[in-house]
Amino acid sequence: MRRLTIQRTSLIIIFVLIFTMAIRVPFDMDTWWHLRSGEYILDNGTIMGDPFSHTANGETWINHSWGSQIVMSLIWQGAGNVGLALYTALLATGGMALLYQVSAGNVYLRGFILILGSATAALFWSARPQMLSFFFTTVILWLVYSYKRHDRDYLWAIIPLMWVWANLHAGWAIGYLFLIAFIVGEVFNHVFGADDGYQMSWSGWRKLTAFTIISIPFLAISPYDIDNLLVPFNTVGIEPLQAFIQEWQPPNFQARETYPFIATMMLCFFAFWISKIKFDWSSFFLLIGTLFLALSYSRNIAVFAVVAVPILSYHLDNVLTERGYVLHPRERVPQRMAMINLALLIVVISGALLYTIGLLLPDNVDEVQRQHLPIGAVAYLNEHQLSGEMFNSYNWGGYLMFATEDYPVFVDGRTDLYGDFVFDYAQIYLNQVDDLAIELATYDIGFVIVEANAPIIGGLDNLDGWSEVYRDDLAVIWSNNNE
Repeated sequence: MRRLTIQRTSLIIIFVLIFTMAIRVPFDMDTWWHLRSGEYILDNGTIMGDPFSHTANGETWINHSWGSQIVMSLIWQGAGNVGLALYTALLATGGMALLYQVSAGNVYLRGFILILGSATAALFWSARPQMLSFFFTTVILWLVYSYKRHDRDYLWAIIPLMWVWANLHAGWAIGYLFLIAFIVGEVFNHVFGADDGYQMSWSGWRKLTAFTIISIPFLAISPYDIDNLLVPFNTVGIEPLQAFIQEWQPPNFQARETYPFIATMMLCFFAFWISKIKFDWSSFFLLIGTLFLALSYSRNIAVFAVVAVPILSYHLDNVLTERGYVLHPRERVPQRMAMINLALLIVVISGALLYTIGLLLPDNVDEVQRQHLPIGAVAYLNEHQLSGEMFNSYNWGGYLMFATEDYPVFVDGRTDLYGDFVFDYAQIYLNQVDDLAIELATYDIGFVIVEANAPIIGGLDNLDGWSEVYRDDLAVIWSNNNE
């Protein structure tokens, strides 16, 4: 008990807060098509051709997230919404714990930076395969920084790590960007003589380079062979992603959720300005590279946050040390103080548990999901079995794929599968086609399920034989009575 110092108490509280920040009701639209895909793989084997839509049925689909979809599907089958919420929170908390280990400074400094980094990254924490990529990016940083700054050599783990990652999510490309930043940065450190006291030796550099190169062929050991290597490059070139998907657009700095990102950027500039640490090229390439990615595509804000946490800690710790603000933590405290710390922990942990339990109660989960998902409309579809093919909102395609297995979707979040066809969908959805009736007949559309204020409704209202058969605050269903 006497070892329960205020520092150790604070550390536990920090991670309880991060876990609480990361726990959330699953309602992300992409969560559901990943679950449906995982279920299909478990029942039928690897997916090679699209089995879920009527517009791309049988088309080749490189399902790069197949491994994580199996993981998520098993979690769903075993623990439902609670399991998915814990999946998100544990991966987020575990990743931040790895960053804590390779950061510098006392528990309060590291805790502050970790909370800020978590608030920055939390914008994109959700029950999706990308959470595994988030966790693996922290593992890469932990491996390299552990070697560079603490002489702990686990660089060999890069090979199995990248192989496993490549079969879970295409975010493995971020891992290689990190490794390249270290490889190039350490060359610059040697050539230009920059050294912050933790410069990687040439032997270490050769080892890091060798393991990175050796790991590349392992990426092709997947159900999709060499095509698996091309997924990240092909994805970036998909125009509909930048045109329609918010997370593939630059961040909106007027939105409150981006304020932690802004604060992190400003703190980085401030810390570099007042810190006396000598220039470290690997940190520079990591930070500038991920900042460019974050400013280009807001989904990469979490990647920037991961990189910024340890780098910020090195510079701010230097600032505090130079000014004599050094804490000497006690290993033991009086029994009375230990009891106070224990009581504080009990209060905080109890509050976090009550919050988590309340958040994940079935009634609350149902209420939150009904605010975002067309649950009522899906119940109508499953009960009435409408004829003809479905035209659906892009945003809801993934959920409809999961919840209405008897109705192949028109389009969903698998933009890599549909490509430019998403533009055709958008023209119909926005009611910007010359003849809506002909467009719908081209795809043998028998019913339409979209948001209650979708532009296409104005066009349907003017078509003979079409009528509204379902409406709630979120969704409407229109049916072609001639079908």
